[in-house]
Amino acid sequence: MPDKSCRQSPVHPVIFSYRTASVFRKGRFYWRFFTWHHRCLAGVGIYNMIEALFNQPNYLAANKALDAVVLREGAISNNIANLETPGYKRVDLASSFQSELERATAAGDPQQINSVTPSLAVDTTATASSMDGNTVHLENELMQMNQNSMTHSLETQLISGTLAKLQMAITGKNA
Repeated sequence: MPDKSCRQSPVHPVIFSYRTASVFRKGRFYWRFFTWHHRCLAGVGIYNMIEALFNQPNYLAANKALDAVVLREGAISNNIANLETPGYKRVDLASSFQSELERATAAGDPQQINSVTPSLAVDTTATASSMDGNTVHLENELMQMNQNSMTHSLETQLISGTLAKLQMAITGKNA
């Protein structure tokens, strides 16, 4: 329930004239006229609209996938750094993350998507090619890094598109 204490403050009428139109475009005029805080505006619905934009299942899924890409980039870097460490086991994104994210996205529930978190696990499919027991292969890691880079580009384009829609809604102009 919104706090109604701020609605008791006086609201001064705004008279629009062409001489003051530049002030409206610069976004300075509301400072003195309205003393509402964010909870009052949420009651009006302004923040609810913005919050709804960031709670869309596709946006949340892209955001979670981007989190996974960042985590995987660190794992690949760590694997390459330990390329010649005896007994080192290759680490990668947990195999269950992709299926959990797909299941949560198919359900379309923002709470379920937010509950999915990427994590790292030892890659059980990697085999040691040398006598020291190290399961990291440079060619494989470089290929994974390239694939991860392309995934990162795709996810950032998806998120940037959503933010561009918000910018266009606010300013009325394309970026």
